Amino acid sequence: MSIAFLFPGQGSQVPGMLHELPDHPLIHQTITEAGEILGIDVLTFDTEEKLQSTVSVQLCLLVAEVAVARVLLEEGVKPEMAAGHSVGAFAAAVIAGAMDFPSALTTVKRRAELMEAAYPKGYGMGVVTGLKQDKVLKLTADAFREDKPVYPANLNALDQVTLAGDKRGIEHVLELAKQEGARKAFLLPVSVPSHCELLQGVSHELAAELDKISFMNPSIPCLSNSTARALRKGEDIRHDLAVSIARPVKWHEATLLIKEMGATLFLEMPPGRVLTDLAGAALPSVRSLSLSESGIKSAVLLGKRYRNG
Repeated sequence: MSIAFLFPGQGSQVPGMLHELPDHPLIHQTITEAGEILGIDVLTFDTEEKLQSTVSVQLCLLVAEVAVARVLLEEGVKPEMAAGHSVGAFAAAVIAGAMDFPSALTTVKRRAELMEAAYPKGYGMGVVTGLKQDKVLKLTADAFREDKPVYPANLNALDQVTLAGDKRGIEHVLELAKQEGARKAFLLPVSVPSHCELLQGVSHELAAELDKISFMNPSIPCLSNSTARALRKGEDIRHDLAVSIARPVKWHEATLLIKEMGATLFLEMPPGRVLTDLAGAALPSVRSLSLSESGIKSAVLLGKRYRNG
């Protein structure tokens, strides 16, 4: 039986997320390390006010995810594969050994700064659940206007699609989706239009930043955001981290592949349980666990049971 570590992306953040992490020496060490690398106390980033910033959100996610995953590794729970949703892919790359933590921190900070600078206001993301993916894609294409661009961003499930673009365009598609019978359709707490062609310029600049970093072949496969394929070479991970910011995240396809590769237990790093819920709906035969809810001790016990099973 195989274990997959899942790392959530922007939208999963909650105020106090770093302060609520388990009281563990390795978590404290990771937070301290991040502060030394960035030159600022990262525990100041997770207030409700600071989390209005994409920079604070993405750095908090990276620190929280790497910290908890490090504890699992130390406790003997080792994954056979890793998948990160959007910025979560950087944490996956760190835990898989493809890039080091300092490089991930500085690159994610720059990534978020570029995203904020490109679209400082009037843009964001929304989500539609309860409508077939093809229907949402058609609604989005039909609603597209040059002055109010909107695109499909994250293909999370057969009945869940995230949108990105001008907020007016997003709100129009959300209203159309409600009229078509969507179960839910609402704006997300994300202030930038991630994973669509609006961020093509950011993708090029991010590629230049990533070219300055040494990448190693990962110890375990990392799942690609942009192609939903298993990446086993450091250069492929470097490329995917750069291009995926301007392409839709094929998360549903990625989780199907993880299962095909033999994963029987998904462990989702904090914060939240978004990826756990998606996996539970799409792959009921796979056990999924949110570390935010179960805690580290339960995850370690379950992880060791699966490894020894």
